[in-house]
Amino acid sequence: MQRRTVIITNRLGLHARAAARLVRLAGGFSSEVRLARCDARQRDVDAKSIFGLLLLAATQHTPLELVTEGSDEVAALEAVAALIADKFGEA
Repeated sequence: MQRRTVIITNRLGLHARAAARLVRLAGGFSSEVRLARCDARQRDVDAKSIFGLLLLAATQHTPLELVTEGSDEVAALEAVAALIADKFGEA
């Protein structure tokens, strides 16, 4: 199991287009990929579910805990963290 705290940095937060990109990326891995809010409203959701990601209501500057588990967990963690750090390609 791999864990990392990531921060949503893009101006619009984890909106529908960004969530769709994350779902497509996470879906390419066999590992389980989960995200949870790090604040009082913590929810743990499957990153392969666009509905779950949108329920996080993650705005700009929201810290999330990224957890991956499975045969390609390291690659999944690195790829998802890189997508989030790259502002979902919306720079």
